[in-house]
Amino acid sequence: MRNLHCSEFRMERSASSRFNSGFRWESADSANYETEKMRQSIFICPICRQQLVFNNHVYRCVNGHCFDISKEGYVNLLPANQQHSASPGDDKSMVNARTRFLSGGWYAPLRDELCKLAGKYLPQNGRLIDAGCGEGYYTDSLGRITVEKGGAAAGIDLSKAAVRRAAKRCPGLEIAVASIYHMPLAEKSVNLLVDCFAPLAADEFFRVLKPEGLFLYVIPDKNHLWEMKEILYERPYQNEHITEEYDGFRMIEEIPLEFRCKLETQEDIATLFHMTPYTWKTPKDGKDRLLEQQELDVTAQFRILAYGREQS
Repeated sequence: MRNLHCSEFRMERSASSRFNSGFRWESADSANYETEKMRQSIFICPICRQQLVFNNHVYRCVNGHCFDISKEGYVNLLPANQQHSASPGDDKSMVNARTRFLSGGWYAPLRDELCKLAGKYLPQNGRLIDAGCGEGYYTDSLGRITVEKGGAAAGIDLSKAAVRRAAKRCPGLEIAVASIYHMPLAEKSVNLLVDCFAPLAADEFFRVLKPEGLFLYVIPDKNHLWEMKEILYERPYQNEHITEEYDGFRMIEEIPLEFRCKLETQEDIATLFHMTPYTWKTPKDGKDRLLEQQELDVTAQFRILAYGREQS
């Protein structure tokens, strides 16, 4: 598959609301499905589960279901019956905070370790999916590794605000609004799947991964952001340190990763706080204590778990 650059398809979404903001239906004849200009997508149609192809600003399937590509370069493949709120996923303020923080390079060691593992596990001409790609910080670098290996990469996320950012950051990749529990991907079509802080959908990962495929699962370790939690809470608590088993998968390896983030301004501290779930569940006095800090030296501690799909 040839990757599609955003500049090739910048376009406003259709006003149709029958499926989502970019969906409409055309007959197979009017869609000219078999034209030479069509290029095969990583994605499949979320309505009929047939292969999608794209050209001229539009994704299409053989049954005439069409999805316009937005001006930012993403496609909305989230059916209405999977959209359980008006604006599912992370909101704009959290996405903006995460974008600012990650762009500062604080989590570059995690990004680099994921790229190292992608280089190790992704085969030549393989397909990589960033499931829960957020604003595309990790997706961008993982996509570069994939392209170097002659493959194709894509990212999906439930948050439209995040996907807009990801499409701008990753102009050579396919980016879609979609649910991690109902991914618009064919069975056994993916070699490597990355889940970085997103919910884990083991059954769906098993469905889309090839028999020799695997997924990388990034989770916070016991003392992740401990120094910040000491300020937020009177009785700070450690994260759980457990290794789950998932049907159809075997554990291949676990990579611990720890580094320090020295935040030297109140703005940096606030940005880190607002990109975490603690922003929703911390009492006001805890927030006030944190946001009064002039600097903060905080531990970043992760576990990267590699699970291989069983041969079945």
